[in-house]
Amino acid sequence: MAKVEYISVEEAAKLWNLSERSVRNYCSQGRVPGALLDGKTWKVPSSAEKPGRKIRHAEKESNLLSFLKREKEAGLKGGIYHKIQIDLTYNSNHMEGSKLTHDQTRYIFETKTLGITDEAVKVDDIIETVNHFRCIDLIIEGAGTKLSESFIKQLHYILKTGTSDAQKSWFRVGDYKSLGNEVGGRETTKPCDVPREMKALLLEYNSKDKITFDDILDFHVRFESIHPFQDGNGRIGRLIMFKECLKHNIVPFIITEKLKLYYYRGIKEWKNERGFLRDTCLTGQDAMKLSLDYFGVKYLK
Repeated sequence: MAKVEYISVEEAAKLWNLSERSVRNYCSQGRVPGALLDGKTWKVPSSAEKPGRKIRHAEKESNLLSFLKREKEAGLKGGIYHKIQIDLTYNSNHMEGSKLTHDQTRYIFETKTLGITDEAVKVDDIIETVNHFRCIDLIIEGAGTKLSESFIKQLHYILKTGTSDAQKSWFRVGDYKSLGNEVGGRETTKPCDVPREMKALLLEYNSKDKITFDDILDFHVRFESIHPFQDGNGRIGRLIMFKECLKHNIVPFIITEKLKLYYYRGIKEWKNERGFLRDTCLTGQDAMKLSLDYFGVKYLK
């Protein structure tokens, strides 16, 4: 397989006679096949062709990803972007031990402050809440791109930056684990084998002609069994699932407190019985569809 050569956004802008902002927008919209987000910088395949212009009078897209992008850029409050930011962040962090309430999570998102509380709050819970909001923005911006190691590592870097974990000499923020770990009492991939297994997983996943709901769930189960990071694997894995659902026009879902134990069972039993995890995530999908109906977002039935 020939090695892909990349050029910078600046070089692509000159080559295509566009502004650098337009090139970045095309990349974030998934209109430059093979473009990769490396940190905060887009890498453009040197063989990529200039994207064609969209017809200006065409009807506005009304799927979830288009809604999220428009509302994010407009800073709209009270819409589906606002709701997903709060619900996904609260539930995913809560599963990992955060003591912040849903109201506190919402208050942080809306006001950038915590508000008054009678109980002590961990600084890490606040930092990781703010960081998770930024992770959701990244999966919206990069939803159309191919899933890559650099993108996944960037999610981890954003999530864990500024936390107490980041101050530990052995904890690799934005990079794979250095020490072995377990999940639910089960062994995970040894640190020395993580790069190889992650590359193999992504190569197999990205080689599929069409990504299905089960493909996304299978990737998640295998990602969690590798457990590539020292901490934060569950949240990163659920963010990846959300991103891939957005990319492939599949209704995404949020694992809530009520679904948590079924979700863990589904992951554990996936190899023997896929129905447990599939049904749990479909239940989460049904809840999301109610919100999409309320906000007038179209989706595939």
